[in-house]
Amino acid sequence: MEPLCPQTAGEVAEILACAAKDVKTIGLGGRFTKNRMAGPVAPADVLVSTAALQRVLKFEPRDLTISVEAGLPFAELCRILDEHQLMIPLDPPFATEATTGGVVASNLSGPRRRLYGTARDMVIGMRFATLEGKLVDSGGMVVKNVAGLDMSKLMIGSFGTLAAITHVNFKLVPKPARSRTFLMAFDSLEAAVEMRDAVHGGVLQPVAMDLLNAKAAELLQRAGHVLAIQAGGNPAVIERYSRELPQAEALDGEQEAAFWRSVQDFTPRFLRDRPEGAVVRVSTLLAQLKGAMKSMRVPALARAGSGICYGYFPDADQAASWISEAAKCGWHGIVEFAPEARKAALDLWPQPGSDYEIMKRVKGLFDPGHLLNRGRLYGRI
Repeated sequence: MEPLCPQTAGEVAEILACAAKDVKTIGLGGRFTKNRMAGPVAPADVLVSTAALQRVLKFEPRDLTISVEAGLPFAELCRILDEHQLMIPLDPPFATEATTGGVVASNLSGPRRRLYGTARDMVIGMRFATLEGKLVDSGGMVVKNVAGLDMSKLMIGSFGTLAAITHVNFKLVPKPARSRTFLMAFDSLEAAVEMRDAVHGGVLQPVAMDLLNAKAAELLQRAGHVLAIQAGGNPAVIERYSRELPQAEALDGEQEAAFWRSVQDFTPRFLRDRPEGAVVRVSTLLAQLKGAMKSMRVPALARAGSGICYGYFPDADQAASWISEAAKCGWHGIVEFAPEARKAALDLWPQPGSDYEIMKRVKGLFDPGHLLNRGRLYGRI
């Protein structure tokens, strides 16, 4: 089915209202680059894409804010900001193809979440279209906004199951004067985690700190368990890192950029090369990260400063089995990406948590007929 491509936020609202009035199910997306992510894409009577909404609505470099329509490619948004030495440091996978609205709706982030956080820390406002045909503004265009209930936070990570995001307001971050990445390879996971602990407990405050097990490092043409630390700041800060990490391989300029692109693209590349593969995401305490990674007999990549770990399984059943075992260890995990044809048979989100009932109630308020993106929230909503 070819999607409807409304040209304005008002048209999005009108299409949703007409479909809801006729009790038609609705599929919603941008460029649909992440159909293997989260729950199954259920058949819909109406398919809607926000990819045609590509305008920059308001850009205030001095105020460190920007407002853009949801269909603007995220890569284009980053290019615009880079011209002003500004950034939205989300580093999401699929960034070269994804829309800005898609990145926010799926709550994707990457290596720099350790220092800068996730979309919930960067989104300061939003407009979204409801099934009632209304356009709702939440938040605003100021970095510190404390007025009223910020419903935009509900939309982040909702996978389009509540409403259609039509534009997003971000707070921006100045790019550091310099950056340098330090790579350290270890023969054992234990040694790599020990170094992670030393850095984490020391005076250094890395922009990013990722850990790749040996199998993941091999896919990037590197040997051993690799700890990657990115530093950002003035020359004095960079030199401090060089003194503190004298044994590390230092990457600058294009070499550094190429390395982090390979990390950012790890998931898309893995899924492209392995159509039957699946990716799990597990959240642990920092002290538990070593155990989670050690239990994976497959390539694993971790945000080593935040306890988020990704496992790359060649088969979806293996991924689901690992998630079930992880629950016994107290680790909270999901099958984040899986083959579309297999999702209905997999328990993608075995431990939804105590807030699941609230989530269902919110769904009922926005979409009482359960018409919008059915099952996209890991098969549960």
